[in-house]
Amino acid sequence: MEFDTVIHGGTVVTTSEKFEGDVGIRDGRIVAVAEKLAGGERRIDAGGRLVLPGGIEGHAHIAQESSSNVMTADDYYSGSVSAAFGGNSSFIPFAGQHRGQSVDDVIRIYDERSKRSVIDFSYHLIISDPTEKVLTDELPRAFARGITSFKVFMTYDLMNLGDGGMLDILTVAREHGAITMVHAENNDMVKWMNRRLAAAGLTAPKYHAVSRPELAEEEAINRAIQLAKLVDAPLFVVHVSTAGGAAIVQREKLSGARLFAETCPQYLALTRADLDREGMEGAKFICSPPLRDHATQDALWHHIRRGTFESVSSDHAPYRFDRTGKFVNGDTPPYPKISNGMPGIATRLPYLFSEGVVKGRITLQQFVALSSSNAARVFGMTKKGAIAPGMDADIAIWNPEAKRIVLLADQHDNMDYTPLEGRELTGIPEIVLNRGAVIVEHGALKAREGQGRFVARARADMTAWPGYIAKELDSTQNFGADIAPIDGSIH
Repeated sequence: MEFDTVIHGGTVVTTSEKFEGDVGIRDGRIVAVAEKLAGGERRIDAGGRLVLPGGIEGHAHIAQESSSNVMTADDYYSGSVSAAFGGNSSFIPFAGQHRGQSVDDVIRIYDERSKRSVIDFSYHLIISDPTEKVLTDELPRAFARGITSFKVFMTYDLMNLGDGGMLDILTVAREHGAITMVHAENNDMVKWMNRRLAAAGLTAPKYHAVSRPELAEEEAINRAIQLAKLVDAPLFVVHVSTAGGAAIVQREKLSGARLFAETCPQYLALTRADLDREGMEGAKFICSPPLRDHATQDALWHHIRRGTFESVSSDHAPYRFDRTGKFVNGDTPPYPKISNGMPGIATRLPYLFSEGVVKGRITLQQFVALSSSNAARVFGMTKKGAIAPGMDADIAIWNPEAKRIVLLADQHDNMDYTPLEGRELTGIPEIVLNRGAVIVEHGALKAREGQGRFVARARADMTAWPGYIAKELDSTQNFGADIAPIDGSIH
């Protein structure tokens, strides 16, 4: 068999196995995995290295306006380059709809912006205006194109859909095999806290952590899950930041709900104390949900080990520490007026490897699942996330012993700070391939602008998820009332 590239002498890791072997690549696909492979127009020596599936970043905000019309610092070129240096070979950023905007227009806008990507990509839609036309016409056409996930918000007045809106959109998602992602925080609890803090004159960055209580997340996670269960729709809870929220997800998953979830490195690496820095420095660490405490970090690591979370995603939301980003509303704005989010797409996997694998919190196989394979499975990237014949040759070769100090210059993004500046991490992705092409090699970018391709994704596979049948929607138990969301039956 002829190969374009052979990666030889490395330790191949999957979600279940670890073995010494070679990987043969032809025409952008993996065509052979064996103990020894000869040939190859190019042979990459992976001796002493780990050969892993390329990372799939499932939660990033790239070239996206916030609801307040503040543009992120990274476009699809700088964002994809930063992702590649962090060991990723594909990502799924958000494509945000604003009130009054059609989904068709959103997709056209992001199709243009994404032309600069150096890695493969898809989109999660953000839906803030679910009109009848959006629900019955535009979303189904987006799903047919392979954009099979979207995000809704339970907080922020310009984004919050309310419970009834959530039920309508969850029903459409279930009918078309799409996954609804949810930012779960109780909007009224947050607004109530904001009013009380403002009345007391407590508006410094550190009070952002106080303004969004743990209970606000926990209540909203529970409510979102119950709404999804009523119509038996798959739900993905993003950026879980609390022990209580994680416990609710764990409990409901064990009960059979069609439920997925993630947490993020910032909730493992940082605490609310980081917001209490001199002057406005704490603004760098404002994100929502907010940073918590060390006890919460321990609880989240426990849930990562136990399988509560499908992924650890960056929630890369790059707003510069200047008037274009964090301080678009002035040099010393009250915390609610500070742009919300942190960068982290390049440090996601090195941090998870260093703090997870190296420190014995998770296995290499769990790292593969959390960094790539689970995202591929949940979000329908059927040719990615695994090292096996027939899959895209998306591969990251890691040096598991190399150490690196986190520096802004190594992020390759368009930011002016990195939250993990100065931390030493162990484990570095040295070579990254996307569909067989080397895109990063020993600190050098090898990809060309625009070589990334759109990935049309499959419907969510819910085969192994029993789901939930609400008695009130089951015609055998509701006196024959034909009111189930789909086809008169919940089945």
